[in-house]
Amino acid sequence: MTVVTHESGETCETALTDLKANSSFNEKRYNTCLRSLMDEREIIALLEKIDVMVSENHPHCYSRLMCENKEQKEDLDHKSYEEEKIDSSVFQPNQTGEISMRISEEINRKKQYQRETETLLDRLHLQDKHQQKFTPADFLKIGPPVKQDHDICEKDLVHTFLQRLMMLDYRARYIPVRQDSPEVSHLNPVPVFDTVESDDSDFDTLLSINVDSDQSKQTHVHPMDVQMAVFHCSDNFFKQNMITKLSQCQYALPLLVPDPVTMDINCPLWTFRQIIKTWKITQIKDKSNTVTMKSMPICKAETPMVSFLRLGSLSLSKSQLMNSLINDRHSTFFHRNCPGSTKSRHLMDGVAEIAWYCPAGKPNDAFTDCITFCNLHGDALLIEKQRDILTEKSSVNVVLVPILERGDRSTTVISALLKSPKPLIILIADNDCGAVQMKNGNYKMGLKDRSQSDVSEELTGIIRNILSGPHASFQLETMSEVSGIKVDEDDTICQKGKSAAMRIVNLLQKMDVSQIKDTFLCCQGQLWHEWCRANKELYHLKGHIEKEKCQKEQKLKQIRQDQCTASCSELMKLFIESLSSLPSTDKEYFLKWTQILTDALSTDDLSSILQDYNEKWLEVLALKKKHDKSDQLKMKQTELEQISAKLQSATFGLEHIFREMGQIYEAHASLGKQPKREQTDWSKYPELAAELMISGHPMELIDGDAGHVPLTWISSLLDEVIKKLGNKRVFVLSVLGVQSSGKSTMLNAMFGLQFAVSAGRCTKGAFMQLVKVSEEIKRDFQFDYVLVVDTEGLRALELAGNTTLHHDSELSTFVVGLGNMTLINIFGENPADMQDVLQIVVQAFMRMKKVKLSPSCVFVHQNVTDIAAAEKNMDGKRRLQEKLDQMAQLAAKEEVCDAECFSDVIAFDVLKDVKYFAQLWEGSPPMAPPNPGYSESIQELKNFILSKASQSAGMTLSEFKSKIQDLWNALLTENFVFSFKNTLEIAVYRKLEVEYGNWTWALRSNMLTTENEFYTSIESGNLEMVELSLLNEKMSKPFEEIKETMTTYFEDDTDKEMLAQWRGRFESKINEFHDEQVRGVKRKMDEVIQQKNACKKFDEKKTEFENKLLQKSKELAQQLKDKAEDEDELKKQFNFVWRSWVSELTADTKPIEDINLEEDEFKILQGNDTEWSLIAESKREGKYKNISEVGDYSHYVSLTKHQDQSNKGHRGEDKRQNDASTWNKVCEFTKGKVTQVQHCFQRCLQYEDQELIRSLIDNVEQQTVDIIKSKPVATGGYSSAYLQEVAKYVKDKVTEFESKRNYALKKEFTVDLLLYVFDRAESWLSESHKKFKMNNDALSYLESKKMQYYNIFISFCKGISSAVVFGELICEKLKSSTVEAVCNQTAIDLAGEMRCSFPAFSGNRLNLEKHVLKSLAEKEDFDSFITFIQHTRKQVETFIKEEVQKYIFTENKDKAQKILKRNVEDIKQLVSRALFTATEKVQTQRGNTEMWVNEFSSLIRDKLTFTVYQNFSDINNFDFLKEEIEKGLKSIMKEVSSLSLAKLKEFRNQPDQILIDQLCNCCWVTCPFCAAVCTNTLKDHSPDKHCVPFHRPSGIKGWYTRNTVELVINFCTSLVASDRCFHPHHDSEEKFPFKEFQKAGGEYATWNITPDESKLTYWKWFVCRFQTQLEDHYKLKFEGRGEIPSEWRRHSKQEAIKSLDEMYNLH
Repeated sequence: MTVVTHESGETCETALTDLKANSSFNEKRYNTCLRSLMDEREIIALLEKIDVMVSENHPHCYSRLMCENKEQKEDLDHKSYEEEKIDSSVFQPNQTGEISMRISEEINRKKQYQRETETLLDRLHLQDKHQQKFTPADFLKIGPPVKQDHDICEKDLVHTFLQRLMMLDYRARYIPVRQDSPEVSHLNPVPVFDTVESDDSDFDTLLSINVDSDQSKQTHVHPMDVQMAVFHCSDNFFKQNMITKLSQCQYALPLLVPDPVTMDINCPLWTFRQIIKTWKITQIKDKSNTVTMKSMPICKAETPMVSFLRLGSLSLSKSQLMNSLINDRHSTFFHRNCPGSTKSRHLMDGVAEIAWYCPAGKPNDAFTDCITFCNLHGDALLIEKQRDILTEKSSVNVVLVPILERGDRSTTVISALLKSPKPLIILIADNDCGAVQMKNGNYKMGLKDRSQSDVSEELTGIIRNILSGPHASFQLETMSEVSGIKVDEDDTICQKGKSAAMRIVNLLQKMDVSQIKDTFLCCQGQLWHEWCRANKELYHLKGHIEKEKCQKEQKLKQIRQDQCTASCSELMKLFIESLSSLPSTDKEYFLKWTQILTDALSTDDLSSILQDYNEKWLEVLALKKKHDKSDQLKMKQTELEQISAKLQSATFGLEHIFREMGQIYEAHASLGKQPKREQTDWSKYPELAAELMISGHPMELIDGDAGHVPLTWISSLLDEVIKKLGNKRVFVLSVLGVQSSGKSTMLNAMFGLQFAVSAGRCTKGAFMQLVKVSEEIKRDFQFDYVLVVDTEGLRALELAGNTTLHHDSELSTFVVGLGNMTLINIFGENPADMQDVLQIVVQAFMRMKKVKLSPSCVFVHQNVTDIAAAEKNMDGKRRLQEKLDQMAQLAAKEEVCDAECFSDVIAFDVLKDVKYFAQLWEGSPPMAPPNPGYSESIQELKNFILSKASQSAGMTLSEFKSKIQDLWNALLTENFVFSFKNTLEIAVYRKLEVEYGNWTWALRSNMLTTENEFYTSIESGNLEMVELSLLNEKMSKPFEEIKETMTTYFEDDTDKEMLAQWRGRFESKINEFHDEQVRGVKRKMDEVIQQKNACKKFDEKKTEFENKLLQKSKELAQQLKDKAEDEDELKKQFNFVWRSWVSELTADTKPIEDINLEEDEFKILQGNDTEWSLIAESKREGKYKNISEVGDYSHYVSLTKHQDQSNKGHRGEDKRQNDASTWNKVCEFTKGKVTQVQHCFQRCLQYEDQELIRSLIDNVEQQTVDIIKSKPVATGGYSSAYLQEVAKYVKDKVTEFESKRNYALKKEFTVDLLLYVFDRAESWLSESHKKFKMNNDALSYLESKKMQYYNIFISFCKGISSAVVFGELICEKLKSSTVEAVCNQTAIDLAGEMRCSFPAFSGNRLNLEKHVLKSLAEKEDFDSFITFIQHTRKQVETFIKEEVQKYIFTENKDKAQKILKRNVEDIKQLVSRALFTATEKVQTQRGNTEMWVNEFSSLIRDKLTFTVYQNFSDINNFDFLKEEIEKGLKSIMKEVSSLSLAKLKEFRNQPDQILIDQLCNCCWVTCPFCAAVCTNTLKDHSPDKHCVPFHRPSGIKGWYTRNTVELVINFCTSLVASDRCFHPHHDSEEKFPFKEFQKAGGEYATWNITPDESKLTYWKWFVCRFQTQLEDHYKLKFEGRGEIPSEWRRHSKQEAIKSLDEMYNLH
């Protein structure tokens, strides 16, 4: 070590610089100080630093100042000697020795203290935590249950202490410990001594036996050492949480704390910042006591402080004495007589603890105002710094001394205190004198032989007396001004956070708190409340629904615009800037400081307002009890409401700033505005909030002031949480109960949360907070987090009457629906209070049952007087069960649901699901500690919740987000059950529909392939009967595979719980589909067999024909072989002979004539007394072709009967008028209203009549097509009787229709209808008859064979062998069969390809509808739209056909060609294998041609139709035959490969028809209001109701307002949210609200129509785009109440098409 000194006044900077330049110099190992150190503490500090530096030296290393030469060294040595002489002369010899000894003792004591500290931390397993501190995150998670038994070892002591403390169990300080170490002493067995019998007395034995205590053994850890060890091992945030909990447990808190390492004195001021104390001050005014409530942060409270010091060692406990002053039933300060206390207290000496006495405003209060008590632990003689600070800060000093004598060590201290102006009370242990007042207001009092109660009472009186006069006040915040101590708030990070918060608070200083929100948080005030009101009004529309809706939407948009304009407040800029830029720890400090400082702003105001509120509320109650209905009651109630509004505006905190963030975000997001340069980036707000939510901050879910869920903000916030965490699973736990029933306190204690519970800050709305499941127990749960939802109380005081009931019902429904489990918090034992809550809650659960949500519940009965009495609990449970059953019956009536008892509504076990809680406080607040029984109940409830939660999978965060949206959107309509739309369930169902489509397609495609095989076998004559068993056997393997796929899907999908409800139905549907397909193929094959049998005779003739033709060809060739070179001659001869052959062969057969359908139709029409001119005119104009889509059928109606003239349109008031009144009405309108008159005259039909005529046309069309198709035209040929039967059926149906109406249909109608059905039947009749002729007309058959036999003839003429001719013949037959097989298979493959890859066909029915609508919009063809509106299925089929046509022939022609070539290659491979196998077998078995043909046929019969009638028995070289066939096959396959895809149209399987069968086998039921078609993929989907997302204005289907020409423009989805009513039928007298349309029964009951916030842009665009065409089509107008809102005209076609995607994604 080198010591460098310098003279006073001598500059030494250069020397120090030179020294630092030395390579061996270490910056951290040098110290500078004054030469003449006179302060003992400075000398000790210097020696300690030297000791540390020396201890770091290596034994063989040292450093010193290098001297340049010998002279310098000698000079330096001489100077050092001189200085030593001078320094030593400063002190007297005896003084120097004494100081050295004290310094040495101090150093040794500190070293010993540090060693003991390390030992203590090791014992508590905290050795790592002294560096890596405990943080709030360590305890904001769900871990293993708290150990409640007495079997806790030291390593678990800290965690058990903290867990119990977090649960407000003040017994956390008294945890019995099982000692694991043999060195630790505990209750050892008492030694037993055997004494020899003697005459000595027992008393002598007693005197003679002693056992020395084993001092080498450790005692168990002192409880306060555990507390202080945790305190030292925690970061500032966790210290703050811990101290807050200690304060709630009514324990004293550390104010001055020596650092166990550096021994610096710390003041943890930061830890007190969250503590708010409430008390009542009693003052005498006008000879009466006035009680004033006060509530404020304890840091800011100015109170008198009484400090207690001990000088020397005492036998009595100072802390115990202090407890008797504060709360004689609770150990506020830990003392030597507390359980677990030991002599070896390590970390408490030198700690000054602080506590507060808070009076309750009662006569038995010890003090009338709040008083601070401070307790310095240890001997104050040895703890000078803390002693000096406390005596300086105190209002009164209380000193305890063992004895008061001159010359005692305490004399100096007491003398100093007596000279101080502060009052002093000296308590002398060894003195029995009473209290004596000395001069200057000082007191002394003896303690000897006096009871503690006497001392306490007398001491209380003295303190009260002193404080009644002038006295100094103490404020915690002033501790930051004390010198010589380290205040935690002085840390740089803390100060940085505070300064950022102060920038915000400085804006608010000197402002009235009630003005802050209006000034700086403009978005959430009046603007937001107006927006909420306007948004709710969207669900209460009246009058012109769509116009009113547009106006409301415009208003909403304008409010959002105003919010954007108002969103640039300086406060929000500063807040967002700090939140965005500060590092995480700084940000935490910033948020805490902001919360602390903003809360402090409103504390005083809140206290006085709350006091006013309570007084006014009591006055109102008193008047109500008297049944006073005077103006005085109304006046008091008005005053109460004003105070309530004042209370709301005076409440200002961090949650309001977050709410403003949400509103700024919602406003900008709804308008899509980009932030301006001077604005913060609003798009980042959800990300900032998500970070805070993940770190454990509660986030507002329901704005309690506006009573609204900011859906856009919450959704974006949760999206960001999902981005950061992943789509984690959460178990949602919500709580419900009356206001101020301790819900938030319960949740905070259970999970260590931070929900606001302080006076005047009751929860408003609902908040959510994430709690992580710790890794230790994660394996026992299926979720990662518990998401706790805390709600405002039911029956809030500030709400009254119906408002309360509606608000509570809304809140309950929302919270119950949201949670996997809901805690129903019942407070007290008042049956009336209980009944109100239960009624609301049971109704909420009833609603959940009706919308197929199944949460669970636990009833928590708090504040029960005697929870230990099992009999009383059982009786309480019985009464609760009875109440619940009673409420369930009441709710069942209101919600129209069957329920006899509560367990019919929800799974509930009264023995397990009801928990009883002791009252929270052990005594009377504000000084009462929490009841330990309450903490035990909290732990039991937590374990029970987690036990039930372990059986639940919870929900994903995205599911939680969807649930919020669904529940809130349904609640807005105020008709929850009718309006609830479970988007999650809808999404899962839509996905299931897609899978179902895949499964049915797999079955269908397999069945189509099987059908082809059976068809081929029947045509080849290899199969004469098809049994169902055979088809089932063929399909068994693919069907089993599909069922296995289904099972896997239902059991392994992530949404398997939700899918379970549909599993049985879909398994049943797939079985039905399979059976239907099997029966369908059986039916088709039976028809083919029937046709085959019908042609059997002709087929036999074919064999005869072909053998004769072959023979005749051979003979003719033999005759003309000399002319083989002259092909023209051969052709001429063959043609000549061919005619005679055909005549000869068909001599006994009658040719089948072609048919003339047009002539037959004309004859039938004329036979019905129809004029020729009428028929001709209808034919010429061709209008009959669109008869089913005519907008107005009035021109077909004859007014020859009495008719109801009421012009009924959309459901409204029914007014009947006769013909004359209608005509009078027409006449009245003639002046200036010609157009309207025409419309009125034409509108002689009711809307229902129009629809009935349309329905007649559709039914007749369907029935006549079925009649025609039932006729055996393909097997027996056409007969005109078929058309006559159809005509008779049509005429009968028209007559039947007229008989039920009071009007007649004109002849033109019957003619047009007959022409229409004839037109529909023509193509099928022509095709069927053509097929019949081809299969049964000998002449036609022979003509088709002419070219084939001409080629055979030419071959024979040229002398070609029979094998070659036979080969050519086989190739010819294979060619036609190959083309058919390839085309049929290609049709199936193309349909499959489009089903998988074409977007319109690859999804569910809803997806198909979306693409159909897109296609219609792109084409903008009005006629196609009308077809879609009137006959949706017809247009869908047209769309499928068009898209298939485009896909095959335009967009994917190459792909289609590849599929065809692939199938050709498959056939080629099949034929090649068959050739090889047949030839090899015939050669092996020496067979003949017949054997070869049979073998070859059997090998290809599943794929190709192959029959050979001719006999070529002379062939014996089969290899040659095989080669010839292979040659021909090559050219055939080449030719087939290049076939035009148009060839597909000629064969049985058509890709468009296959897709129509697959995609259109669904539900086609229409909406009773707008006729939109249900989009469920299942045809019969009962019990699920019909639904469609693409509802439309009723007017596009022709609905109009009765007695007007005004088309209706209202959407169903708007009407069901309105307050309008409707008549279910035109002749109904009863009206139903649209909101409850299902109650109308019939078709209405089968539909589910929910209010929709989406813009429905598509149909708005359609109405505007085709307004004129619609008006012309229906002969009506969009005017009056049907006027199109101007906002609709702003939508473009692109927006309309885009809206379809948005709607599809929503559903």
